[in-house]
Amino acid sequence: MTELASANAWPMLLAMLAVGYLLGSLPFGLIVTRLASLGDIRKIGSGNIGATNVLRTGNKKLAAATLLLDGLKGFVAVLIGGYAGGFYGGLAAGLGAVLGHLFPVWLGFRGGKGMATALGVLLGLSWVIGVLACLLWLLIAALFRYSSLATLLAIALATVAAWILAIFGPPVWTYSSPPFAILATVLTVLVWAKHHENIARLLRGSEPKIGAVARSTS
Repeated sequence: MTELASANAWPMLLAMLAVGYLLGSLPFGLIVTRLASLGDIRKIGSGNIGATNVLRTGNKKLAAATLLLDGLKGFVAVLIGGYAGGFYGGLAAGLGAVLGHLFPVWLGFRGGKGMATALGVLLGLSWVIGVLACLLWLLIAALFRYSSLATLLAIALATVAAWILAIFGPPVWTYSSPPFAILATVLTVLVWAKHHENIARLLRGSEPKIGAVARSTS
């Protein structure tokens, strides 16, 4: 906690939060679909700008590009934050990236649901937890074919693992520490909150499965 004791610590953290937010607010799903002349992704399927909704256009390459770019903006934000502000700078920038993706000012604060960017943040801060989250998502998605269910369970279980490592793991693993586990918990709450409609559909049995092609909502 000594990094937070200096007079310049909090301005630096706010600056890294802002940098992360600006990176995270880049709406790559909207950008790539418009470049591909597919129109406004917000008028298709769920209206979300993330990779899952891009996949509903039937274009797997664009969906993969969106997933990669959304993940990279979280990963890059952590790298920039860590370089400029150390451990806590990385945490602040990572949080900012997810907030930017969820609530981009350019789109009236109506963004994506955050999982790809959160995965990028987790990978940037702790490759162990990041890889675990990715593997859990792939496994659950393969078993049940629901992207939302895979997202909800993967990030929650990865956060539990982060707390286990924070409490029982080797002290040399800086990024598997209580502050990192706290951030993972915050990201989980944010992602779950943005998936409230998906949770309701899962409970009703009306959630669309991965790969379902959606019609325009316009």
